[in-house]
Amino acid sequence: MGTVFSAAAAGAALFAVRRANNTADSVARIERDRWHTDLTPRLHLEIQQNPHLRLAARFDGPAGLRVLDRLVLTIRDDRDRSRDNQLAGTATPEQMAAIIWGPYQFRPRMQGVDDTGRVAELTELHLDDTWLLALDPSMKPRWYEGADGHQRWHDQYDGTPLRLWAACHATGHQPWTLPFTITPPTPPEATG
Repeated sequence: MGTVFSAAAAGAALFAVRRANNTADSVARIERDRWHTDLTPRLHLEIQQNPHLRLAARFDGPAGLRVLDRLVLTIRDDRDRSRDNQLAGTATPEQMAAIIWGPYQFRPRMQGVDDTGRVAELTELHLDDTWLLALDPSMKPRWYEGADGHQRWHDQYDGTPLRLWAACHATGHQPWTLPFTITPPTPPEATG
């Protein structure tokens, strides 16, 4: 009888230990998530025209983070075109994906910018540091042909916001991916 009681007590103790470990793991996970949220980087992104078009990216905090090892800015399209119907004789999905469907692109191959002008990778962005990235108007697709193709493209995106993903990487932390929608400056002649 004593052996049965001891086995039952040992089983109950083992169950209690497992339950306590699961609770401790849950609390630790909640605390890590809260801490990660508290350390979400604050970025100030602004389009400037002074005198050239550029994106100013400033790391504003939090003070507990102090430095971003890497900041990857990716220009987002104005909308998701991956599910658009493909008509015969139109652009392929790959050709559609290669176009930046928005007002601006980064100047390719400058300051950590890829060949497409879609992605800029900045390293070691310290608290209160500002990086300046040259912007150019996005390039119209080659199938925007005809005399009015360039003008149609320009009219489609004139004054529209630049949409970005900002992937923030800091040693010892899971990355943060933040969305941004940045309104371009109003041209001086429009403020008249």
